[in-house]
Amino acid sequence: MSGIDVGEELGARAAQARALSLLRIRSRALAVAILPAAVAVVLFAAGARGHLAGPAWDAVRWTVLGVAVVVLLVTVLVAVSVARARPAMSPTVAVPEEGAPDLYRLVRDLADRLDVPAPSAIALTPDCDSWLEDRTHRALRKGAGAPGAPGAEAGGGGGDAAPVLVIGSPFLWWMRVAELRAVLAPVVAGTGPSAHPDIAAARRFVRGLDASIADASAPGRGAVRGAPLAFTGWVSRLLLRACRDHAAEMERCVAAAASMRAQTVDHGLRIAAQEQVGLAYAGWDRLLTRVALPAWRMGRWPSRLDAGVVSALTELSRRDRLAEGFALRLGERPACDLLEEPGVADEAASLLAARLFHGGPAESGPGWAPVDWQQYPDEVVDRKWRTEAARLHRVLDTLGIPRAPAPDPTDPADSPAPTDPTSPTDPAVPTLARVMEHLSGAGGPGGPGEELAAGIGAAVAREDAGAPGHGGPGSGAADDLLDLWGPGPLPLFPLQPPRTGTELLADHVAAMVCCAAVDTAGAAPGLDWLDGPALLVGGERRADLATPVLSLVEDGDPDPLLSWLAEVGVRSDKPVRLV
Repeated sequence: MSGIDVGEELGARAAQARALSLLRIRSRALAVAILPAAVAVVLFAAGARGHLAGPAWDAVRWTVLGVAVVVLLVTVLVAVSVARARPAMSPTVAVPEEGAPDLYRLVRDLADRLDVPAPSAIALTPDCDSWLEDRTHRALRKGAGAPGAPGAEAGGGGGDAAPVLVIGSPFLWWMRVAELRAVLAPVVAGTGPSAHPDIAAARRFVRGLDASIADASAPGRGAVRGAPLAFTGWVSRLLLRACRDHAAEMERCVAAAASMRAQTVDHGLRIAAQEQVGLAYAGWDRLLTRVALPAWRMGRWPSRLDAGVVSALTELSRRDRLAEGFALRLGERPACDLLEEPGVADEAASLLAARLFHGGPAESGPGWAPVDWQQYPDEVVDRKWRTEAARLHRVLDTLGIPRAPAPDPTDPADSPAPTDPTSPTDPAVPTLARVMEHLSGAGGPGGPGEELAAGIGAAVAREDAGAPGHGGPGSGAADDLLDLWGPGPLPLFPLQPPRTGTELLADHVAAMVCCAAVDTAGAAPGLDWLDGPALLVGGERRADLATPVLSLVEDGDPDPLLSWLAEVGVRSDKPVRLV
């Protein structure tokens, strides 16, 4: 037996030992529950034989019997609650076999080479990770069968079905076919330990406890249902606390055994493929936080996020010498070719990403529309700048800060920007000079900056509260995705903490500067794959705006920004077009 086989065997045995420890905890809990009943049987049997006679022992017998009945009823209640509690299912995009026959063939061939059961189905997740997920619980099968529910094509088999293979969607677009196979090898190898009856039973026990705790903590329970569920949750917490170390060690041993088994498949390529995993994670995180998040905040969801991560990582390879050579792989067959309709899968994963990371609605509608990358500069960047500039001037209006006088219509040099929506009867217009004069008037912190930042923060909070998908008018009823995941609020995985008032003010001032640059200096909105919205001057990105804006916002010093405006040719006294 080789060293790999020995390591795999040791890992599998250690996992089975931990699984047995978990099952023993379950058995001990059951033994404690039936102990009063056993004592009652002994006492009544002794009384029937003439032992332990007398009124005192009769009282003891009936008291113990009453306690035993109560304990058994409570035990049944807890057991039924744990058994019926629905474990959380990861939100995914189902990939039916007819939609990806080549991908299913690759996974089954990989399972055959590893001599393990093939996963029962495949699903995609908008994240840089892959795992196996047990979806054999009857509640999950019932929920997954609902039309449009996530996983409707995945994991709907019987109780003995193999787990579902969940693949990170960015992997399919960035990785080549051989790299994807190497990355999935240790994941698919985990179906072997998953098929072991002791490990499967231990996992069901732990997942049931976890689901029972989640049910007990769900809001909106009445007193009649809440009290029993609270007690069930308390018991489940006690058991889960006793199981925690054994469960963690069991999963570690399962992963170790699967990794050892996978070393027989594409071992050399796995090292290079793991480098691609780290690179894909960095690009995906940058794409979500810098590119997708501004669009989501504007009510637009980029419909080709996975294709975008390829562009982002290609740009990274161009800028970073450490990433040089990675772009040369792009000539090989991408793993997304294993899908029959990669564009459809990308769109579904992109919408799910918006749902999970931002809390957007479950489907397109008013105020929540898809946008492709060609439309991004006009539909997202320009609209974002002008929306924030308009909000900035509305807050200034509420603070009583006067606007600049309207330009002389007979003087071409003072003509407003094209399509200026300012009413003809409005005696004043929005200008950048108004903002700069206000912020520099009392010198930064403690002056007009804080008051303006507070006003902008309040305005943003009000608009977010009414945005579709955030509990406002457009949120609609709870969808199947959240019903399967659990009672957690949206977004489930927020990308960034809430922005401070100073950060919001700096963003709004920068947006006002960009609007003025576009309207008066011939600049244009653009998209930078690594940094998101970009200002293009003469076709080149200007990335030096943040420092002078912060000098104005934080210190009340307008000189750095005035120098920047003069260099670019921006007229701060000219009116700008707002939304």
